[in-house]
Amino acid sequence: MPGGRLTQQERQQIALGLADSLPYAEIARALGRPTSTVTREVMRNGGPTAYRADLAHRATERRAHRRRAAPSRGPESAPPAHGRDAEAVAEYEETFTTVLMGSGLPKIPARVLTCLFTADSGTLTASLLAQRLQVSPASISKAITFLESQSLVRRERDEGRRDRYVVDNELFYQATIASARANDELVKIARRGAAVLGRDTPAAARLENVARFLDFISESITRAAEQAREVLHTGPGTPSEDPAPTDADHR
Repeated sequence: MPGGRLTQQERQQIALGLADSLPYAEIARALGRPTSTVTREVMRNGGPTAYRADLAHRATERRAHRRRAAPSRGPESAPPAHGRDAEAVAEYEETFTTVLMGSGLPKIPARVLTCLFTADSGTLTASLLAQRLQVSPASISKAITFLESQSLVRRERDEGRRDRYVVDNELFYQATIASARANDELVKIARRGAAVLGRDTPAAARLENVARFLDFISESITRAAEQAREVLHTGPGTPSEDPAPTDADHR
């Protein structure tokens, strides 16, 4: 199986496979590459409908050039802490960003969230985010606004009265609860539709079933989040208690 970065010829094969609507796994087998490599390549270069081999190749060369030039950018380009491998960290960050994009986040918000999660402090200013990601302050501002709307980051003021953007364990809990509340709104509108369309009609029955399903999901999510909340505050090396066994565990 070949290693290293994708070649331009391999990217052209990926583009042809996408044009033929082939699954990532099939494209990867033809290249002798892991499926994750193809998935990451496509997602960070426009997605399956916008992927272009030549543009993807040039973008990869630019990213590699920026990483090589990083030590000349100043104190923020100090070697990674804790003896980390800089190239491995960069590769992981790209993979993490790709997974976040696959879950529905736009590219810049995904990159911002990755940057915050991989910072040991879990907090950075807008200027540091712009510098690290090599994007404009306006792009950072838009990304932060989006992430705040999804309860994925929190804004704080530091001693110098600068805004700092924070990710912490509690934000996962808050984002989960926010998702459950969004389901609650769908339950309300579905039940309202059932009443408007007439209780004895097929459309009303369909909407009522949707409402019952979402109501159950919302309640389950909220209950599970409350029960698992303490896991988010478990320290490194501290074993967390397993959830209480259910009847299904003994079947």
